[in-house]
Amino acid sequence: MGKFHRMLDPGLNILLPIVDKVKYVQSLKEIAIDVPKQSAITSDNVTLSIDGVLYLRILNPYLASYGVEDPEFAITQLAQTTMRSELGKISLDNVFRERESLNVSIVESINKASEAWGITCLRYEIRDIKLPTRVQEAMQMQVEAERKKRAAILESEGVREADINVAEGKRQARILASEAERQEQINKASGEAQAMLAIAEARAKGLELVARPLKTKDGQNAASLNVAELYVQAFQKLAQKGNTLILPSNVGDVTSAVSQAMVVCYVCHHMMLSFIIIQAMAIYNHLSKKNEDMASCPANTYKSAKYFSDEVHETPQVKPGSTKPVDLTE
Repeated sequence: MGKFHRMLDPGLNILLPIVDKVKYVQSLKEIAIDVPKQSAITSDNVTLSIDGVLYLRILNPYLASYGVEDPEFAITQLAQTTMRSELGKISLDNVFRERESLNVSIVESINKASEAWGITCLRYEIRDIKLPTRVQEAMQMQVEAERKKRAAILESEGVREADINVAEGKRQARILASEAERQEQINKASGEAQAMLAIAEARAKGLELVARPLKTKDGQNAASLNVAELYVQAFQKLAQKGNTLILPSNVGDVTSAVSQAMVVCYVCHHMMLSFIIIQAMAIYNHLSKKNEDMASCPANTYKSAKYFSDEVHETPQVKPGSTKPVDLTE
């Protein structure tokens, strides 16, 4: 009769005709409401065109029926105003970065206002955000610049890593080369040391073998004679070359050089003289033997033997460095 009487629960209910009448029917299911597109201004003065989807449920059918005239329209308007208010608190970058937190803030604001209507907002999702053309182009350029920057950074890091790898490879190569060279020098020095040691040992053994005969009675004389022969042979080889100039070891000491030269000439002269005397003695012994043989021969052969003997004795002999004949029998 024009007044709220009772709520009908799900199931079988009895109504009196003309007396009872069903005024409102409310669904307790979750309802999705499309929030129309609207404009909003961010904290950095950028105008956005944004829409969304609101999910709600009626908890108290009585308040939803008698607390508000049109619950869906009221909740839609509340969602739009709340969304516009929340967008004005953040910047454009945060709209995209903090989208989830923005949805939660809108849901909390709607639930505070819709509690008296018996309606609860389960969640709100921003569906589409449209920017002005110029802002969108600027953001696109910013994104491209950021991507180019990242690409340049990645490229430079790649070049740096490549240079580091190349430098590290060169360093390792130089280290290995220096170690190889050091080992080579060590091996070479060790080989040279062993060779020098072997040469020294061989020379020591040779000197020891040479020193043993020198300890005998005639060893010193034989060594002196050997040195003199080598000295004379060396001067003979030098004398064969006409362009050879022999300088003394001490140019300032002329007296010493002259005395050394005289000693060498004296030694050479006596060596040649000794050789000639030895040869003459051999010839004399041979002729003496021949004379003895002729003395024992017949008389008819004596003249020829005497002639042979005289011919032999009349052979002139000349001393080295002199033009006068020398009588070897003196």
